[in-house]
Amino acid sequence: MNTNRHSLLYVLFALFALSGFSGLIYESIWSHYLKLFLGHAAYAQNLVLAIYMGGMAVGAWLASRWLARLQSPLLAYVVVEILLGLSGLFFHPLFVQATAFLLDVLLPGVDSAGASEVLRWLMAMLLILPQTLLLGATFPLMSAGVLRAFPALPGSSISLLYFSNSLGAVAGVLLSGFVLIGAVGLPGTLLSAALANFLLALAVTLVARRLVLQPPAAAAARASIAPYLRPLLLVALVTGLSSFIYEVAWIRMLVLVLGASTHAFELMLSAFILGLALGGLWIRHRIDRFEVPERALGIVQLLMGGCALATVLGYNSLFDFMQWIMSALQRNDAGYALFNLSSHVIALLVMLPTTFMAGMTLPLITYVLFSRGSGESAIGKVYAFNTLGAIAGVLLTVHLLMPFLGLKNTLMAGALIDVVLGVYLLARTRTAMRVQRLVIVLSLLVFLGVGLGSHFDIKRMVSGVYRHGVGTLPAVNMVFHRDGHTASIDVYDTLRASGLVRTISTNGKPDAAASLVARASVASDEPTMVLLGSLPYLFRPELRNAAVIGMGSGISANVLLAHPGIATVDVIEIEAAMVQGARYFGERSARVFSDRRSHIHIDDAKSYFSSHQSRYDAIVSEPSNPWVSGVSSLFTDEFYARISRHLTDEGLLVQWFHIYESNPDIVSSIMKAMSPHFSDYALYVANTSDIVVVAVKQGRLPAPRADALLHPAVAAEFARVGWSTVADVENLRIGEKRWLEAFFAQSRAPANSQYFPYVDQHAVAARFKEQSFEDLVALRESPLPLPGQYFSAPPQPSYAADPGYSELVSESLQAQQMLQAIAAAAPEQVQENARRAALGRLLAGSCGGEQGRKQW
Repeated sequence: MNTNRHSLLYVLFALFALSGFSGLIYESIWSHYLKLFLGHAAYAQNLVLAIYMGGMAVGAWLASRWLARLQSPLLAYVVVEILLGLSGLFFHPLFVQATAFLLDVLLPGVDSAGASEVLRWLMAMLLILPQTLLLGATFPLMSAGVLRAFPALPGSSISLLYFSNSLGAVAGVLLSGFVLIGAVGLPGTLLSAALANFLLALAVTLVARRLVLQPPAAAAARASIAPYLRPLLLVALVTGLSSFIYEVAWIRMLVLVLGASTHAFELMLSAFILGLALGGLWIRHRIDRFEVPERALGIVQLLMGGCALATVLGYNSLFDFMQWIMSALQRNDAGYALFNLSSHVIALLVMLPTTFMAGMTLPLITYVLFSRGSGESAIGKVYAFNTLGAIAGVLLTVHLLMPFLGLKNTLMAGALIDVVLGVYLLARTRTAMRVQRLVIVLSLLVFLGVGLGSHFDIKRMVSGVYRHGVGTLPAVNMVFHRDGHTASIDVYDTLRASGLVRTISTNGKPDAAASLVARASVASDEPTMVLLGSLPYLFRPELRNAAVIGMGSGISANVLLAHPGIATVDVIEIEAAMVQGARYFGERSARVFSDRRSHIHIDDAKSYFSSHQSRYDAIVSEPSNPWVSGVSSLFTDEFYARISRHLTDEGLLVQWFHIYESNPDIVSSIMKAMSPHFSDYALYVANTSDIVVVAVKQGRLPAPRADALLHPAVAAEFARVGWSTVADVENLRIGEKRWLEAFFAQSRAPANSQYFPYVDQHAVAARFKEQSFEDLVALRESPLPLPGQYFSAPPQPSYAADPGYSELVSESLQAQQMLQAIAAAAPEQVQENARRAALGRLLAGSCGGEQGRKQW
């Protein structure tokens, strides 16, 4: 091979890395898009993975059947890349039209939740399956082109193709997640992948013109390769199955250590693929020298199972490692970058040893079949069977293994599959019987030791170490644990100074807490849940039907049901295990499960509303924190536009969000998204860190009425948190839309959108940096007489006669005039410094210091 031809070979490897880069951008962005109507990141991730792998399997299989008829596989590859680029150009407008058709036309005529889910799956399949068929064809076509041009070392070439494609995929996951989405949004990221496809097509065309391709090697007779083909294709399928059992189980394990954010998922996926890439690279110089490659494959499978078992043994230590990391890092931009790097290291520690072994399996299987006379078709067939096994692994894990076996036993089941596969391959290659017996005995002893000698420490798993750096909660009593379809749900009791508190958590993050002891001090979450449940009937005592998005502890819905005038309350929760956990809050959630007016639906909220086409007097939304992957879509412009359609003309939206682990830009982005779709709103502070917004679809928000408090059950819920009158609730009011809209408009953050997800991209950093927007709450307690048309009239402070007080009043009023003038001007006419100066002056005055000025 001369130097010039040798350089062309490495150019093809580099180009195939770019192909992996664009392919994983597509997978990542499709997952973002599909979770917008599938409703949960875990569902979207698993479904996209199944369709993605399934389409690639079919595409690889079809390519393998046509390879022998193609004179130039590289030119066929060029055509595929062009078609992929065109699909990237038109995916966004097609998605917008297709989902509107699904939600507005198809689902409204469907009564069954099962039928609704099938329609959503079919729509997802139609949206991405054609492109996945094309992606599946790329590997066989590129491999066939390389092997025809450079036939000397087929094993090395196949290994390097696997490596380069996987390495590009790692770059695609990280660059799209951490750079492109934040810079250009989902549509722009797709266009970036499409541009890569077009560049690839041009570059491969130029390279192909300089290569002389040999005719394809003739395949051996079917009878002569049958003893190898079927068994090894079965091995490819089964090793794909076990690998994706690991992936799903590891992701569910690691979200308890790293958090369930979008960036955490991207770090985990890149770690998984990097292991596959490095395994393919390592085998490259060895694959052509194995005397019995099937035996080497058997040893690799045994090592895969052993490495997977090691992750069971080391899992508890990961919480200690993350605790040390959180204690060592400063809460700033540099610390956040190191947090992400450390999270990637943890994911690599878990995944790399096993996936390194997995990265050798496909090159080995493909090489064995190719060298035994199967021809180029072996490439596509092996790829297809492996991806079919991956689909089976995802579906088996999500729907059977995880719910019934739990995390630890699911991972051990995957390891058992690999060990059995390894023993089978050793037997098939006629390895000495004593060696086989020794392997079996050692394997049994290892599985027995790991099964009996290790356990996953639930008190570590519920610690939420990725938030506060506490690796275990020693003083807790576990009440309930379930690894559900989409998340791990826990209910536990802790003894605090206020008494015994029961908490329900999702993936280690507490979602709600309440005291179950009569006459004990209330937990900090209880006023929030009572406020969420009571605001609808305080503003509309005549309301008849309501919906609650998110079960949580069930207390909010329970408070809502305390009003005897309500005819029906629909509770929509996507995770069935959360509903089971809420039952453990006893009488605090009892009405949700016993009252005939209560109806629980396991479904995605947007799909549920579209299917039933009901219009509600009130919708209460209490999702998890927006930094959780998929949740920020419930705080977007598109969500508020759609949810307003399901409210009556005077209907109310009552929604919770937090100001802890947040900042002014994130809160402003949410409020900018909500404001255009509701004619009026008011903000209430439930405690020092939770905000509740009540918004009316049309008209002005009326004054709250005390009618509801005449009912004993309602009065009892109020008394539980220390309220007795409507005035107690009104004292929690921060302000109204008329002033707050201009206030939030000063932030540079755009309105949060599902296609330009500002909150999803920034919320994790705010969580890590422990930021907050306490100045928003401080406005409620301002000592200054802010204008009555903006705020409820505050009590006159006792120190109003102080000489400095009039100066503060003057500065505050001047700042308000500046803000009003700025808000009235065209955005391009407003200088950024002027906005900041006005806000700084207002907050410094109304909050009594410089904290507000610095925050903006």
